[in-house]
Amino acid sequence: MPLVLYLLALAVFAQGTSEFMLSGLVSDIAADMEVSVSAAGTLTSAFAVGMVVGAPLMAVLSLRWSRRRALLAFLVTFLLAHVVGALTTSYGVLLATRVVGALANAGFLAVALATATGLVAPDAKGRATSVLLGGTTLACVAGVPGGALLGQLWGWRAAFWAVALVSLPAVVAVARSVPSDSPGAAPASARSELAALRAPRLLVTLLLGALVNGATFCAFTYLEPLATHVAGVGDAWMPGLLALFGLGSFVGVTLGGRVADSRPLPLLVAGSLALLAGWAAFALTAQHTAATVAFAFVQGTLSFAVGSTLIARALYAATAAPTLGGAFATAALNIGAAVGPWAGGRAIDAGLGYRSPLWVSAALMALALATGGGAALLARRSARVRPADLTPGRGRTSVPPRP
Repeated sequence: MPLVLYLLALAVFAQGTSEFMLSGLVSDIAADMEVSVSAAGTLTSAFAVGMVVGAPLMAVLSLRWSRRRALLAFLVTFLLAHVVGALTTSYGVLLATRVVGALANAGFLAVALATATGLVAPDAKGRATSVLLGGTTLACVAGVPGGALLGQLWGWRAAFWAVALVSLPAVVAVARSVPSDSPGAAPASARSELAALRAPRLLVTLLLGALVNGATFCAFTYLEPLATHVAGVGDAWMPGLLALFGLGSFVGVTLGGRVADSRPLPLLVAGSLALLAGWAAFALTAQHTAATVAFAFVQGTLSFAVGSTLIARALYAATAAPTLGGAFATAALNIGAAVGPWAGGRAIDAGLGYRSPLWVSAALMALALATGGGAALLARRSARVRPADLTPGRGRTSVPPRP
């Protein structure tokens, strides 16, 4: 893999830290801003909504920019949003900075996906995607627990300052190492790329990505209150638990990168079934510390293995729309990341307890399996009825009319 992919992953690491770090800071932000835990959790949904809107919008705006210019503009905006977020005392302003940061993150990731897949062979999109998303999973391993630790030591604002500081070397790396345009990149129009995104297979893949990511974020956003109030995990151990989830996600992305280019279907089917069973089993055994620790790793692995494979399949299905294909994949994943925490928060507010987000995650996975199975069945039925079979004299024996 080209070195520039790993430099792009450094920027994705900073952005992934920002997106996920609230999982370890929800209670502190709620107390400091004098809002409910579910309102603090909504900050994650706000970031995801910004990603959903920003991915296609920012990608369209940047179609005529050089790749380096687009990446730098998005990254600097992301950095400044976190500086403002670290300084504000208003929940409304903090909410706004999450949306702005998400818009910038979405634009960066859409362009970075197009850049990464354009730098490798046509049959290596899965590996390129896994390298780029490796930055996100490393954020789960080191960035998110580190943010939780900083929050415990110096308050949640320290985590926002840390994200801004980590973004600085990423700005320098992108400015020096990313070519102004990627090899083989050609001018594109929004209309031509949008036309290429109407394929049913791609639309189903994007829907599945949204459902799987919704299940992941529904559970992950409320992992801290679940672990501390239900499993009895002490606050001092939360960074380690978050790191374990992150380690599982890194293993999952690595596994997805190895399989997504060659045998994606077995991984998607088996992984989705295991995720459904895992979220339900987690909900039933969450009172046991050992079970919480084990499922944090296992579900992190499965979630990111399935999720990263779905991204790779979406990029394969959208070869005629390299920039907007990545943008719509980003948007689909973040629709799930917005709906998941919102649904989990509503379940908690309804008095169903901190286990309820796990049951919501299981329901989302059941819906994903039903959707995937239904789409596969329709595809098989459509394949059996071909236009040639409906043409007189082909595919059947003609009976001449009687005189």
